[in-house]
Amino acid sequence: MTDPALTLNEFTAALGSFEAEAGPAVAAATEADALEAVRAKYLGRAHGWLKDLSAKLGQLPKADRAAAGAAFNEVRLRVEATLDARRVALAPVRDAGALADPTMPARETWPGGVHPVTQVIDEMIEIFRELGFTVALGPEAESPWYNFGSLNFPADHPAMDLHDTLYLSDDLVLRTHTSPVQVRTLQAYPPPIRVLIPGNVHRRDPFDASHAPTFAQVEGLVVDEGISFADLKATLTHFANRFFGATKTRFRPSYFPFTEPSAEMDVLCGVCRGSGCGVCKQSGWIEILGSGLVHPAVLESAGVDSEKYTGWAFGMGPARTALARHGIPDIRLLYDSDVRFLGQFAK
Repeated sequence: MTDPALTLNEFTAALGSFEAEAGPAVAAATEADALEAVRAKYLGRAHGWLKDLSAKLGQLPKADRAAAGAAFNEVRLRVEATLDARRVALAPVRDAGALADPTMPARETWPGGVHPVTQVIDEMIEIFRELGFTVALGPEAESPWYNFGSLNFPADHPAMDLHDTLYLSDDLVLRTHTSPVQVRTLQAYPPPIRVLIPGNVHRRDPFDASHAPTFAQVEGLVVDEGISFADLKATLTHFANRFFGATKTRFRPSYFPFTEPSAEMDVLCGVCRGSGCGVCKQSGWIEILGSGLVHPAVLESAGVDSEKYTGWAFGMGPARTALARHGIPDIRLLYDSDVRFLGQFAK
């Protein structure tokens, strides 16, 4: 096939021989490796029949090259199409051979869903939005003044120690609560203010059934003239009944540097309905938030006249709220990314 005086008839005959041999060879291949060997023999770029035929085009008279080239391309496309079809036909055989047991059911496809903690945050935002609250956000890396000083923490408070707080530098910490956003909001906007503050916070807590070193928090802040503890109690009781359904609530005295007076709010355990169980630690109640009237020192730190304005604030952990709602016994389940568990709560 190296005759320098090739005629169009001879070239056409060579094309016919090529197609007549390549087609049956492709059909005879019963596995991927054999088909690849056929491809290399007939269609290979380095060597092969098609490459030799391509070289012969230059040996034809110029007047015949256009017709010969068109015929060459038609044959090449037909053989390539036959090869592709055979490759597709062999694919199920190849895939089945890779399985230990081809009769096994297909792997389950896991549908996506909203994480139960995110569901809780979204629902909280909607409930408080109906009461006139807007959402405020702030940085997770804060100065110690915003995280502690502006919130009336004494200089020797243990929360400022290294065993409780993650310091990025001497003048930068990972916020331990979303309360710094309260001060930033009061500095940016004059009262009246009603804001809800969701976000992640970080503490040097152990990772156990009820604690995590990084977790979501949602805070609320109301500042206006004439705000009282009765406003706080009525608003949070309304929230609890909307979120958990008709339920009993109670407020217990507590202490936080940034509120005075302060109280923790409990709801009746949804699992045992007050009789005592592992979820509520046999108390019949589940704590869902801390709250109180904003300390005058916090208002003054933000430049707000504490003689004219009062306010209240609260903070809750959506993860623990999700535990209370669904009766989940261990907070670590929310962090495991086990789709078998999380799929139960997908909407």
